[in-house]
Amino acid sequence: MGDFKYNPTKLMLPTSRYDERRADFAVGFIQMLRHTTGEWFGKPFHLMPWQEQIVRDIFGIVGEDGYRQFRTAYVEVGKKNGKSELAAAIALYLLFADGEAGAEVYSCAADINQASIVFNTAKAMVEQCKDLAAISKLLPSTKRITFPHTNSFYRVLSSETKSKQGFNVSGLIFDELFAQQTRELFDTMTKFTGDARRQPLYFLITTAGRDKTSICYEIHCKAKAVIDGSKIDPSFYPAVFGIEDGDDWEDDKVWRRVNPSIGVTIPYETVQAAYEQAKQNPAEEMHFRQFRLNEWCNADIRWMPMDKWDALGEEIDWENYEGRDCYCGLDLSSTGDLTALVLVFPPMSGDTKYTVMPFYWLPEEVIDLRTRRDHVPYEVWKKMGVFNTTEGNVVDYDYIVAFIGKLSERFKIREIAYDRYGAEKIRRDLEELGAEHAFEVIPFGQGFVSMSPPSKDFYQFVMEGKIRHGRHPVLDWNMGNVIIDQDAAGNIKPNKKKSTEKIDGVVAMIMGFARATIGGGIPQGSVYDERGLLFI
Repeated sequence: MGDFKYNPTKLMLPTSRYDERRADFAVGFIQMLRHTTGEWFGKPFHLMPWQEQIVRDIFGIVGEDGYRQFRTAYVEVGKKNGKSELAAAIALYLLFADGEAGAEVYSCAADINQASIVFNTAKAMVEQCKDLAAISKLLPSTKRITFPHTNSFYRVLSSETKSKQGFNVSGLIFDELFAQQTRELFDTMTKFTGDARRQPLYFLITTAGRDKTSICYEIHCKAKAVIDGSKIDPSFYPAVFGIEDGDDWEDDKVWRRVNPSIGVTIPYETVQAAYEQAKQNPAEEMHFRQFRLNEWCNADIRWMPMDKWDALGEEIDWENYEGRDCYCGLDLSSTGDLTALVLVFPPMSGDTKYTVMPFYWLPEEVIDLRTRRDHVPYEVWKKMGVFNTTEGNVVDYDYIVAFIGKLSERFKIREIAYDRYGAEKIRRDLEELGAEHAFEVIPFGQGFVSMSPPSKDFYQFVMEGKIRHGRHPVLDWNMGNVIIDQDAAGNIKPNKKKSTEKIDGVVAMIMGFARATIGGGIPQGSVYDERGLLFI
């Protein structure tokens, strides 16, 4: 593992100090323990440099009052780097050696099995240490370890636990935070529960997840902001080992940087073999990037590489588009759901890019419910003004028709493509409006025949940098959610059922894009003009 020379974290306050005695005591306690599985079973727990850095920072840096500066530690690192073993050792330190009378230490996770992983490791560590085994009681049936001398205990909790009240937390281990479906358990265990303690420690460990509306991603973003200095929280300690913007996921130098235990707990050959599999299969690639490289990925098989999409976002002055031809896609909701309208402007005057302008509607009365139920920041987006609301609990189509009428006065709408299913009334209203403003209303099928050619064209245009968007947060979210259906002949279409989150804006955009490429012309032609649609 090599020699380790400790330097305190740059997040240590000028008023804090590094207490070497306390740090040595914590390191010494942990290295008294033994590993519990595999080839390492029974061997002393020698901390790897990255682990020792964390332990010394957390337990050795104290404030002016003599108590630990850091109350929350967030450790994000890929699988098999040894974070669960470190968490188990820290849990035992908090139980036996932290000097806390009546200590209450908890292991939390999304389900009881996940929550038990750290606990079972800690239990096995105690069983291998005669001194700790002699002064404690192991209660595996109730997932508890007690330390009667100080009236302290360590126990397991999960999101499935019925009662989560009345805690006086001195230590909290939260395992795989990314798996939390809601923030209820996290909030319950971290809000006010340690207020009666002078130096509670919330030790959060996780691998990167996929849900960017989750509590874990919220904490991840905070960690990155604290690291880069854009946010200040002296009590928060971040340690994130993950792929960065601009990193090449195929570069083995990146693999080594984001896996601090490579060559120790993770053989390099294991990572290499996983990479070779990832190159052959998109699903394996996402798995590799999330769990091996600790990259926040959106889903197993997403349609759009989000780095490519994000790169096409720019500030757009929409006044420059007034009076220009555009083609619209309208994706309607039948209940209290999102409705999306996307205007697509074909290129002109030497430009090669199609520009997209999205609009969204959601019923006012369902915003609070959907924010809580779907764990999507609709309330925040409403305050940002990035979508419109209509009165009631279903979208008011009359309002949308009137809105399109106003857009028609600003832009030269040529066509509106819509999903014909369940849209009879609004079709008639739009046709009346179209007669007044000189645009056509075009029914647009949602099957492979209608959706595959424009979906493939749109993807190609993104890859070639021929799309321009204004970084609309709801459209960006929609784009990251899209999962495609593919038939045996290779035809594709966005699949709303497989895409567990909303993709309405993308469906509307593809419809508008399809009409724009016909009415506005594709400057250099589409490869699919030659290939056509495949049938079997």
